[in-house]
Amino acid sequence: MEVEDFWLEYVDARGELHGGPLEVMWSTRFEASGQVRTFPSYRGQRSFPGWYWAATGAELVGYESWVELGQLMRLDSDPGVVAMASQPFRLSWRSGGRARRISHTPDYFVRRRDGTGVVLDVRPDDRIEPEGAVKFEVTAAACARVGWGFERVGVLDPVLAANLRWLSGYRHPRVRREPVAAKLRTAFARPRGLLAGVGAVGDPIAVLPVLFHLLWCRELAVDLEAGLLSAATLVGPAPAVAEEVGGDAGASAAAVAG
Repeated sequence: MEVEDFWLEYVDARGELHGGPLEVMWSTRFEASGQVRTFPSYRGQRSFPGWYWAATGAELVGYESWVELGQLMRLDSDPGVVAMASQPFRLSWRSGGRARRISHTPDYFVRRRDGTGVVLDVRPDDRIEPEGAVKFEVTAAACARVGWGFERVGVLDPVLAANLRWLSGYRHPRVRREPVAAKLRTAFARPRGLLAGVGAVGDPIAVLPVLFHLLWCRELAVDLEAGLLSAATLVGPAPAVAEEVGGDAGASAAAVAG
């Protein structure tokens, strides 16, 4: 395929459709675009589309299945992500000299804190058909041409998914109470059990929501894949804080960082 074979279409925030060669359109801020494709809705539908309020950007982001919702929560809790958009553009190309164009709409466009872009396709491993695998491969090649990353992701680890679902209930900034947050950062300056650290700060009923918010924001560190959150779960300083502490304590914090 030649570079000019890739054609990209997207819908801007006003709902207007734009199109052009990939090499011309790639600099568009797709994280702020509208959905180029709407989610179908019909009787007997097996998927569960909906809208997720992302604390990252304080806006609604669409999802088409529970698998996509899990990946959205993962992105939303990642401090390296600053924006994301669902169904951000339609990519098309010709293959094998055929006149008919093949098209593919990725599931998400992600803007990272360092300014780079990542295109995500969400598909469980056991649901990738040969035609889909080819589309993912071609989309990855297109992304590489303009400096984007590409990831095909599937079902989250069930323990990670359960912990993210729980913490997502505390993702809104209104949960944060800075005097309590500061005390929690001090209490967990060294790794310790979750409830022990909370008890050192105050009434767990008042303190736990703030702790969960800090864990969601990764301002405190925990291994979200080691097991379901519990009173004994080890919580420690975030990696950047751990580096400032230094010595063996820093190494211990890195061991519990998730």
